[in-house]
Amino acid sequence: MSEEFRIVAVIGKYRSTDVSGSVAAMAAFLRDRGIEVWIEAGTAQLGGNEAGHRVASIEEIGEYADLVIVLGGDGSMLTAARALGMHQLPLVGVNQGRLGFLTDVSHAEMFDRVGEILDGRYLRERRSLLEVELWREGLHLRTAMALNDIVLSRGEIGRMIEFELSVDGEYIYTQRSDGMIIATPTGSTAYALSANGPILHPRLAGIVLVPLCPHALTYRPLALAQDSVVELKVLGDRARDAVVHCDGQTIVEVGRGDVLRILRSDHGVTLLHPEGYSYFNVLREKLHWSAVPDLS
Repeated sequence: MSEEFRIVAVIGKYRSTDVSGSVAAMAAFLRDRGIEVWIEAGTAQLGGNEAGHRVASIEEIGEYADLVIVLGGDGSMLTAARALGMHQLPLVGVNQGRLGFLTDVSHAEMFDRVGEILDGRYLRERRSLLEVELWREGLHLRTAMALNDIVLSRGEIGRMIEFELSVDGEYIYTQRSDGMIIATPTGSTAYALSANGPILHPRLAGIVLVPLCPHALTYRPLALAQDSVVELKVLGDRARDAVVHCDGQTIVEVGRGDVLRILRSDHGVTLLHPEGYSYFNVLREKLHWSAVPDLS
């Protein structure tokens, strides 16, 4: 039995029965290793817990589990990371999605790679989170977190939005565009990359601002220090004409006068990778860069 990982929780792809077989297989593998297995409640409802393992809420998992294994794609990992961001709980991602930047363990090798991690052969990596605060008429309405990015974008009306950008209390500019992406280094290979933002190595402490289709071509991506505080004040003449997304999930509609205050969170996400993991190898594979040359 693993001395480091006594309780391991398994989380499957959100609202999907596609991974129920993998959930059951992983749970059986962990049980055979002498590990206490917990199945996340939403995952258990969709199948994969025929063996009757303990069903646990996200709050219970965050409080008592030693390790979380996420079976799904990057979206599943993002959901788990946001939900567990307040805990120092390590996550392992098994890719059953399309891309797999964050879920770097392949489904075909999941037992071998997870077995190595349980034996203590792994690389530990800490990824930063962003927090966004919504302020309206001087009142703090809510706070949310993101591992990839926070996006202010136009709403259903389909026209550009206007907002003021300030950094650390200093006015930068007023922009008319489809919106703004505020990304972590982890998120620099997600939506920000498709909008021509730079790729930041995960160990690089910083925040990236990437305008979405700005009205003037002089607006360029901007890299900021990790302790910067970004504020976006929504302008315009409509009460509600923009939305805010955290990791692709809509959290709230915003409009004239609303302020988004975005900063690096005090919390973070711990990822465990198999030995031999290489961030640049992931980039080569996922972005279809050239193959590693044969130096033999």
